[in-house]
Amino acid sequence: MSDKPNWSVDGKDWPNRAASRFVEAAGLRWHVQVMGEGPVALLAHGTGAATHSWRDLAPLLARHFTVVAPDLSGHGFTSTPHWQRLSLDGMSRDLAGLCDKLAVKPEIAIGHSAGAAVLTRMTLDGLIAPKLIVSLNGAYLPFGGLAAQFFSPLAKMMALNPLVPRLFAWRGRDPAAVHRLLKGTGSTLDATGERLYRRLVGSPGHVGAALEMMANWDLHPLLRDLPRLKAGLLLIAATHDRAIPPDVAQRVRQLVPQAQLELIDGLGHLAHEEQPARIAGMIVAAAERAGVLAVQQEMSS
Repeated sequence: MSDKPNWSVDGKDWPNRAASRFVEAAGLRWHVQVMGEGPVALLAHGTGAATHSWRDLAPLLARHFTVVAPDLSGHGFTSTPHWQRLSLDGMSRDLAGLCDKLAVKPEIAIGHSAGAAVLTRMTLDGLIAPKLIVSLNGAYLPFGGLAAQFFSPLAKMMALNPLVPRLFAWRGRDPAAVHRLLKGTGSTLDATGERLYRRLVGSPGHVGAALEMMANWDLHPLLRDLPRLKAGLLLIAATHDRAIPPDVAQRVRQLVPQAQLELIDGLGHLAHEEQPARIAGMIVAAAERAGVLAVQQEMSS
């Protein structure tokens, strides 16, 4: 899929641009942001997002960690692999290839939505060995009932039709449409956040990769394997999340004996973009408990 976001145009005022670099790994050209120092924190955004999702959280975490935040395969400014690699296993292996190229060994892995599933799959497969995984409204459970029978075939049909991403991108250039889309997650973003999402969903290449990812997504093996997860797991779930309700995290908590669950009230699916300082404080506290950080330090907003 062509028509990807252009770094010289769409990235000219990209958040934390000074931390950006481009790296060749796993057959892809990756956009990745690296900042801070300390134990390595690997960040993985959700479907349809990019590094802009961490625009305010990453600098706060960089006070304590070496933050490594890529645009995942096909997303943002990272090139797109063959559509069959935009699966949970494929994206996990590709991200592991980037970690190998950067010679980083994450001690904490922080994932939002589908990004949490990617990092957990990598850990279960021995591709990374973090002491702690932090799931921010993690997408761990498969669609159930009629949705399971309908969604994947529909997504495959849409992803493989080159006209569909262009149609989505055309709608994505409408500020009102993007505002409704974001409000539908249960979150309220500022004007900068909405503008950045509008820039991404206005790109047929970015939209096409997100559709292909959804078409290939199969969480049943991950659900089966979760009980053998050895790493620490912090599940942060927002009570107003309309995309992934908190009962998903509650079910995962039952499957993973060592998992800890923290419910946050008043925020939606993009909680880390709504209140980054609050989320950063929770992550730092959990990292101290897990032995990733030796001393918990108070964070300022």
